[in-house]
Amino acid sequence: MSTKPKIAFYWCASCGGCEESVVDLAEDILMVLDAVDIVLWPVALDFKKKDVEAMPDKSIVATLLNGAIRSSEQEEMARLLRRKSQYLIAYGSCAHTGGIPALANQFSREQIMKYVYEDAPTVANENKTRPVTEFKDNGRTATLPEFRKVVRALDQVVEVDYYIPGCPPTSKLLKEAVLALLSGKLPPKGSVLAPDIALCEQCPRVDSKPQDLSLTEFKRPHQVIIDPDKCLLAQGLACMGPATRGGCEARCITGNMPCTGCFGPTSRIRDHGAKILSYMASTAAGKDDKEIEKILAGIPDPVGTFYRYGLAKCMLRGKVTSHE
Repeated sequence: MSTKPKIAFYWCASCGGCEESVVDLAEDILMVLDAVDIVLWPVALDFKKKDVEAMPDKSIVATLLNGAIRSSEQEEMARLLRRKSQYLIAYGSCAHTGGIPALANQFSREQIMKYVYEDAPTVANENKTRPVTEFKDNGRTATLPEFRKVVRALDQVVEVDYYIPGCPPTSKLLKEAVLALLSGKLPPKGSVLAPDIALCEQCPRVDSKPQDLSLTEFKRPHQVIIDPDKCLLAQGLACMGPATRGGCEARCITGNMPCTGCFGPTSRIRDHGAKILSYMASTAAGKDDKEIEKILAGIPDPVGTFYRYGLAKCMLRGKVTSHE
């Protein structure tokens, strides 16, 4: 029997980009495979839930779980892997702060179901049939996971030891996290395994950022030809860099696009979206209603802009008495 540390990867409510980021290790993945035993990775290898259930508790050194928690099955697996793992790592934006899936928290479960199965333009469903959690036919029973009321980040369901941010995390951060696990040289529990500085401090355009910004309008990337050498905020683009954690290698900025905030906030920020909203408001030059309306028109989707990845962690959220 192998004595190498056991590692697990699991995918909940997310797009799959975090799974691809593991493969993006390229030749370094051989280093990982040589150093550990992967005992669960459903997207790549054939493992069964019963195999995990049969493992002794805490026998998995670390599970990197990506994706938010939306269904009863995802919650069940999160609890199972928490029990079986010494370290549970929220891997990627969706597990870390709710991610894109958490934008669904703007709507009730009934609104979502009604639109998807009845009202969407491409749906033909005259009987208004919806999925059910249990269906019996001819003596056989088929089951489906339950669609929960809200999308939650991983630490809103189970205790999390560490966080690796990003949509997806960079290969560099993943490699550093694996090496830290193998060496036992881990930071304090609860740490985000990325630099605790704002992205602006690592931005290649930081020298072109004005000391004082006074914007009369916000523009969307498709509306302008972006200067590749000038601060994006100075060009009137809603860049989340001032409130977002660094460590992403400024990949969006390098690609001539504003930061959308996927690395989440630094440790000094309680509410990511509120912080960047406050910053943007402080840069606006509007004095009367007409000027203010013009500025706001440049950000037609404030929730999707300021809480694109963090709505599950927003402080201004409805009280949920039951997630079922």
